[in-house]
Amino acid sequence: MEELSNLTYKEEVDALKDAPNFEALGDARYIHHKDVEARLYWAFCRPSGSHPDQISDAEPLVSIMAFNHSRLGALERFERLHPDVIKDELLRVKIKNRTRMLFRALVDHDFSELNAVLELVPIFLHVAIDQLKNGRKWNDIEANLVEASRFIRTAESLLDEVAWEALFLKLKVIEESSVDDLKAYLQYAIAYKEKIDIRLLAYIHDETLTWIAQSSLHLLQKKAMEKLALALI
Repeated sequence: MEELSNLTYKEEVDALKDAPNFEALGDARYIHHKDVEARLYWAFCRPSGSHPDQISDAEPLVSIMAFNHSRLGALERFERLHPDVIKDELLRVKIKNRTRMLFRALVDHDFSELNAVLELVPIFLHVAIDQLKNGRKWNDIEANLVEASRFIRTAESLLDEVAWEALFLKLKVIEESSVDDLKAYLQYAIAYKEKIDIRLLAYIHDETLTWIAQSSLHLLQKKAMEKLALALI
């Protein structure tokens, strides 16, 4: 952290550490301190992570430090981040690692917050796609079909074969679905068909037909499921 090379306030902050209300004392003294160095150091060492007001600091370096040490979600962080950090490549690089981690988490969820963040900071679209393709998967949350389609419209020109494969993996695992669960999924997709990318619908259609062929359903049940699948395309 080259920004902290001159730790003018370290001893002063250390002297407060044994106080039971250490964080509250630090907040009162340093969050809006007139000296940038004081605000910068407190953004670095605040025990529970940075305060939202620190991300909104008028000094980009304080905002960066607070952004990196915050426990807020991605959207709230980017909403508060100093605009110069987004505009200036030399400043953006200082949030590179944290941004990558945030987009890993965004891609791992249903894409709704991912889309909101990309609308706010479209310059990080390439980070989102990289994490979609290469990031280590942390959970199995399905992408919302409407939100995934919205992401596709945003990223269309940058989506290659690997990205498409990763997108399909974010959808419901149809081969592991129960009949009731799959039926509800298909009914949802049909209801929102006009808002869902046709390639997602085609994928769900094909996966559903494979599921039907491998199932032990009664013939009439298979016909009912095939009818739902057909309604997708």
